[in-house]
Amino acid sequence: MGGKLSRLWKTPDQKESEDKLILPRQLDAEDEIANYASINDSAASCVGIARQSCVNCPTCRGTGRIPGEQEKQLVALIPYGDQRLKPRRTKLYVCLAVTICLLTTSLSIFFLFPRSIAVLPAGLNGSSIGFDANTTSMYLNMTNVLNITNNNFYVVTVVQLDMEVLHQSLVVGKTTVKTLLNMNPLQSGQIYYMVASTISDDNTYNICTWTKVKVHNILLHIQGTLTCTYLCHSEQLAFEDYQYVDCRGNATLPHPLYHRLP
Repeated sequence: MGGKLSRLWKTPDQKESEDKLILPRQLDAEDEIANYASINDSAASCVGIARQSCVNCPTCRGTGRIPGEQEKQLVALIPYGDQRLKPRRTKLYVCLAVTICLLTTSLSIFFLFPRSIAVLPAGLNGSSIGFDANTTSMYLNMTNVLNITNNNFYVVTVVQLDMEVLHQSLVVGKTTVKTLLNMNPLQSGQIYYMVASTISDDNTYNICTWTKVKVHNILLHIQGTLTCTYLCHSEQLAFEDYQYVDCRGNATLPHPLYHRLP
């Protein structure tokens, strides 16, 4: 019983020696906590309240240092109010990114949106005609001109031209021209094509060979399809035209291919 009382009751010298051993440890802990203040001055220091609300960092366990071998494995803890965590000019960057995306999309749609390719027959460039008196047939070779206009902002390639010539709703001539014409953006071009036609009609033959008639014109209906490619896409453009052709040619008299026997 006396031993226990002697432990509880200590002399003043013993208490002072014990306080000296305890106080330096508390001061060292407060100094280490003071070093954990934030980079900005707004973060509150834990000095003075270390005994009440401060907890040790789970990474360095309150020492302020981490082992060198774990330098690339551990992540440092940054206070929530640190300036490095506050986004800067976020709205400006977002608005700028959205504006650039919208501008790029609008320009892409404007320049890559398919526009019409205008195909317009320009008429007859030249013709030659021959007659067969035995079969009352006419052989007509025509050279026509086709105007093409590219209204797009990219190159258009013409690959094929299919033509039909009709006389009185009958097909009298056909031709297929495989060409390779590159149309530059917003440019125009021309294609010359020739069609050989055979007209076997007695009335038309008589009109063209009758010398008393001053006007020798026949009406031909021309239908065609133009095949174009652009941006890995193929498109067929249909067109038609009506032409009056002088069936006497450039001569005053018809020049038959076969002369009648006397």
